[in-house]
Amino acid sequence: MESFLIKAAQLIAAFSLLVVIHEAGHYFMARIFGIKVEKFYIFFDPWFSLFKYKPKKKESAPSDKSTWRDTEYGIGWVPFGGYVKIAGMIDESMDKEQMALPAKPWEFRSKPAWQRLLVMVAGVIMNFILAIVIYAGIAFYWGEKHIPLDKAFEGMNYCETAREIGFKNGDILLSADGKEIDVTEPNHVMDMLESKQVTVIRNQHDTVTINIPENFLLKLNNEKSPFYSYRMPVVVKDVLPGDPAKAAGFQPGDRIIRVDNTAAGDYGEFTEALLNNAEKEIPVTVVRSGKEIDLNVTPNSAGKIGIALTPITDIYPIVSKRYGLVGSIPRGWEMGTERLSSYVKSFKYVATAEGAKSIGGFGAIGSLFPDSWNWLSFWEITAFLSVALAFMNFLPIPALDGGHIMFTLYEIISRRKPNEKFMEYAQIAGMLFLFTLLIYANGNDIYRFLIK
Repeated sequence: MESFLIKAAQLIAAFSLLVVIHEAGHYFMARIFGIKVEKFYIFFDPWFSLFKYKPKKKESAPSDKSTWRDTEYGIGWVPFGGYVKIAGMIDESMDKEQMALPAKPWEFRSKPAWQRLLVMVAGVIMNFILAIVIYAGIAFYWGEKHIPLDKAFEGMNYCETAREIGFKNGDILLSADGKEIDVTEPNHVMDMLESKQVTVIRNQHDTVTINIPENFLLKLNNEKSPFYSYRMPVVVKDVLPGDPAKAAGFQPGDRIIRVDNTAAGDYGEFTEALLNNAEKEIPVTVVRSGKEIDLNVTPNSAGKIGIALTPITDIYPIVSKRYGLVGSIPRGWEMGTERLSSYVKSFKYVATAEGAKSIGGFGAIGSLFPDSWNWLSFWEITAFLSVALAFMNFLPIPALDGGHIMFTLYEIISRRKPNEKFMEYAQIAGMLFLFTLLIYANGNDIYRFLIK
């Protein structure tokens, strides 16, 4: 329950920030052009709101001009999304009474098409800028750290779906379609999974080529574990006095490679083997000063032998790269554009039957966050969601920014405004489509949780 609440808190915090920035883009661009914004709300407020504030308008203020005091600022009680209600615009408010009146000079519909276009594009642009700022901040504050693939002598662990097509735990990733895999590239996993062949090093020296099936990326959507992760070598850091390991002769620096004559060079394999042999005397093979030595030890009832392990960061060499304030900005841009490119590439799978099944709602998005609060992970995921939100809002679907952009571009090119009645019907159709998609996506989450 605690992990669920932490994930939920991270999800709400991330979405709140994304919504505020997105809607602020619309708001400030509208204000630049003197367009009246009637509401600016974080979260949705059907029937009532948790908080609202309407500034008093100065008596001396001109009646034909819009100011920030025209806007009601508030917080709704439905903790997803948000909106700005722009006067004279056909949007989700469907304010037909206002649209039936003669247009006022401070209304959206009274402004030139190029100004209306900028108002609609501003939300998308702000989300993408936010992603770049976050990535630049990550580069500046945390920098980048990675373990070179060829230095990870225990190789990688692979998810079940990957093992089904030929990967084996312990394989060291080498190249994809002949190009060396670079872990510093944000899209290296997607590029690898969209390749035709991946080459690995197996058993320390054998070169093996694995064929990647078409649309393999889709098959990974239901995996709970990542495509690959570094195996953690079992290296003794300390031996606890009075425990079985001390009596058996274990020493700091010993690297455990086998338990009961079965390979156990990875932490997961090691702990599982000890638990399966609890309270039994078994041989454990270690590497000490380049030589293999067998030590007989009896794990206790909990599968413990009394050793502290060396962290993976003290075993494999860590390559670090720091960025100054100036250098972090182009790195933020590079990471943002690469994430956008990756998201656009993956979006093509949504149109397939398998891709439709993989669509997820709030549950799927929330599952991206870790069980415990980690600021680096939070900002990385928030930046990615900001990129995704920018792209999704740019799609030419009525009721999304992209739909309004599409109709405004049509007006600029044809020099004719679309019929207002047509715009109303298009808005309704778009809202119905999005509402149906929302139900379907969250239904998929419920199905995966209850059935799978």
